[in-house]
Amino acid sequence: MGNAAVVKAYADIIAAIAVLNSVLNGAGGSGSEVSSEAELLGGLGDRCLDVLSGAAGVEARMAALKARAAVKYADTVQAVASPGAPVQAQEMAVTAEVACALTIGDRAAGALLYQSQMLTTALPLTLSALQAGNISWQHARAMVDEAATLDPAGAAALEAHFLDPDAPNAAAGCPAGEMPASRFRHRARTWRERHHTESIEKRHAKGVLDRRVEYAPDQDGMAWLSAYLPADQAAGIWNRSTAIARGLQGPDEPRTLTQLRADVFAAAILGSGNPAGHEPGQVPPPRAHVLVTVPVFSLLGATEEPAMLDGYGPIPASMARALVANGADSFYRVLVDPRDGAPLEIGRANYRPTKAMRNWLRLRDGKCPFPGCSNHSLDNEADHLLAWAKGGTTGVSNLGQPCPKHHRLRHTSAWKPTPGTKNEPPGWISPTGRHYKSEHQDWEPPHWPTEPNPGACGNGRQLPARREGSGDPDFVHTGLSLGEDGVERLLHSTA
Repeated sequence: MGNAAVVKAYADIIAAIAVLNSVLNGAGGSGSEVSSEAELLGGLGDRCLDVLSGAAGVEARMAALKARAAVKYADTVQAVASPGAPVQAQEMAVTAEVACALTIGDRAAGALLYQSQMLTTALPLTLSALQAGNISWQHARAMVDEAATLDPAGAAALEAHFLDPDAPNAAAGCPAGEMPASRFRHRARTWRERHHTESIEKRHAKGVLDRRVEYAPDQDGMAWLSAYLPADQAAGIWNRSTAIARGLQGPDEPRTLTQLRADVFAAAILGSGNPAGHEPGQVPPPRAHVLVTVPVFSLLGATEEPAMLDGYGPIPASMARALVANGADSFYRVLVDPRDGAPLEIGRANYRPTKAMRNWLRLRDGKCPFPGCSNHSLDNEADHLLAWAKGGTTGVSNLGQPCPKHHRLRHTSAWKPTPGTKNEPPGWISPTGRHYKSEHQDWEPPHWPTEPNPGACGNGRQLPARREGSGDPDFVHTGLSLGEDGVERLLHSTA
């Protein structure tokens, strides 16, 4: 932050928070004597509740401040933009800058800008209530969502019903800000459906345009795959998968209905129409192009160090070994540095990167390198950071893998990437001159076996021994090429 007034204001806020923390630590009591430990603890409990309720009001006011700042920034950029600037490119650049400033993703930043625009232009009562700390940001978001498909008069009537006590037929009961946001959303939706029945068709049409499938990594080698579909299609998929799962049940089937339903779904998507005949919880291994980086000793079964699945993260060693054994066409060989586990630089003198280089970039970047973007590398294409026509090489350090949206952002706005390295994707410089670093993989050397005889391999051969006084194996100066023939190469090198 460079503005002196902004810096001072936030310094005062931070100082006030420090005072509140000291109150929680026991300072700043009531000032009167207490006769017992119970009274002392009771007074501290009251102060804690005061801090909580006060924090809720401050959070609401800060949310209103963020909304106004986001809209003011977008308006400022629009005011200084050249008349011929593409509107879509300008909106993308604004969204990206807000996302980086708040350390959130583009989708969240876009939603914030939209909600802020609605609050500052169409819902003045809601914004005023938020600024006064009378409602939370969650309440304000609910109001925005329910008013989104209404005309200006309908939106004004909706917020007046709940936020203006002097309005005709004002909402009865407790004020909007004194009920949980989920209950407020329900009441607002009920009122809107009762008074604007025609809006459901518009909202359904908009929802159909927003249909999508989403992928969210979870823990323990698991992930969520969800689909946003028209209700009839979603219900049909659910009912059909349930019917097939029920048909597979029997006295010799140990899987539950829930597990069978998941296996039916996975088998259908991955190309096998019949999930029967597999072990419980198992379906045919994926044959799609997926990169799996497996530590060599995990591949040999000497350690259980997790492998890395492209677009997901750590997976159990047993899963990785199964992928390599049953899905060899999904396991791509990559040269790695055994000292630190990082892939080695690959160069090329021609314009187009080779398939090996593109897959190497997938390993290095893991996803689109733009800050906050979670678009995984399966969708992304290699891009020269310094243009080929301007002398840029087709070396890995001059390549990035932005997703299509951020590739367009780079070429239609003043956002520019910074040079990458063999182990780190490029960073980015925004139109305002702010520098944002990209995420990068945390490469680490593989774990070495800890058994009493770590040199023994399953086939009687010996694993490479450590040098005395060194943590590096004997072959640290040669790269490992792991692919379909990776194990055989390793065994030949250690024979």
